[in-house]
Amino acid sequence: MDIQEIHSLFLKCSSISIDTRKIEKNSMFVALKGDRFDANTFVKEALQKGAAYVIIDNSDYFIDNRTILVLDSLKALQQLSQYHRIFLGLPIIALTGSNGKTTTKELISKVLAMKFNVKSTVGNLNNHIGVPLTLLSFTSETEIGIVEMGANHQQEIAFLCEIAKPDYGYITNFGKAHLEGFGGIEGVIKGKSEMYDFLRINNKVVFINLDDAIQVKQSHAITNYTFGIHNQLANVSIDAVTANPLVTVIYKNTAINSQLIGLYNANNINAALTIGTFFKISDIDIKVALENYIPENNRSQLITKNTNSIILDAYNANPSSMKVAIENFLQLENQNKILVLGDMFELGTDSMKEHEGIVKMMSNSKNVFCYFVGKAFYETKIDKTNFWFYETFESFSSAFLNAKLKNTSILIKGSRGMALERTLDLI
Repeated sequence: MDIQEIHSLFLKCSSISIDTRKIEKNSMFVALKGDRFDANTFVKEALQKGAAYVIIDNSDYFIDNRTILVLDSLKALQQLSQYHRIFLGLPIIALTGSNGKTTTKELISKVLAMKFNVKSTVGNLNNHIGVPLTLLSFTSETEIGIVEMGANHQQEIAFLCEIAKPDYGYITNFGKAHLEGFGGIEGVIKGKSEMYDFLRINNKVVFINLDDAIQVKQSHAITNYTFGIHNQLANVSIDAVTANPLVTVIYKNTAINSQLIGLYNANNINAALTIGTFFKISDIDIKVALENYIPENNRSQLITKNTNSIILDAYNANPSSMKVAIENFLQLENQNKILVLGDMFELGTDSMKEHEGIVKMMSNSKNVFCYFVGKAFYETKIDKTNFWFYETFESFSSAFLNAKLKNTSILIKGSRGMALERTLDLI
């Protein structure tokens, strides 16, 4: 059965799934294989739970005409999503970058939804499986699709662009993320810029932050729509941005008071504002959408607990995002400050150097109490009266329980695997 025939069956289904725990009635189930599982073995279960069709790549599990046998289920999923994207023909905005992808995606979605029927990547389903599932969630009623793309090695963004075929693209930034896979910062720039390559070759449109020299350089010779702060060359010139700690953007002499913390979120807000302007969303609707967006899932959340103010940014971390989060935190007016910083993952041979850099960054801050948590930070241990190093979260939690905190500002930042949101239970 070819992709066109599979697609005609897909259109009869209510949804698509790769997890039998989330099967919906009249859905299409795709049996994928991993290092520790083979979903072909769940075909019978998927059908019993209400799946209308199941895509398999192992003939041993063929049951009847409800089972569609292909050579490779993952490739079939990717080809099906590409076919569906072309079939629908709707405009698609693609996003990638080292930091801020998901927040920016959510902001853009909120802004565009003021005028259009918008669908976007759910959560961070942004890889070679997540992007196809996102595309297959779009329907004939979807007017604009927003696709987040993640990558940790070369050619991944190029591959995802060939599947999604975006009409518009935006790269949030180029930072020190996934250095192990990309082979250093130059590899990050090259890998993320694969989106620019696609847009350039296919005569599409790129959104550019003119205040980011790397974006400007890497996006040459592409049709563009730009933004910048006090930049008269930009299509959208932002008057000013402030953060203490919530971000306020001044545009056309009007304040947009967001519920996002830190100056590092200003460009995410500015990008959504710019894209909204490009798609002719009214200024008042853009303001309403941006001001009503509330972050969640441990991303840049401002939490008050007793008399303490907590910035919870524990969804992910890399040297670039860690640095700007700390810089923003240090400029807060409160005199009582505590940093709880967890290890940054996927840094490869640069791990020791990057963790030492964060510790060194704080070495002159005598009035900030710093708790460093994780094996990587523990190996950088230095002797300072306001520094504490813990190899495990358990050893940190035992010590931190004894801290009597009052009227204190606390930044919690670390990679997802550190699960530093657990610190909230200790405060």
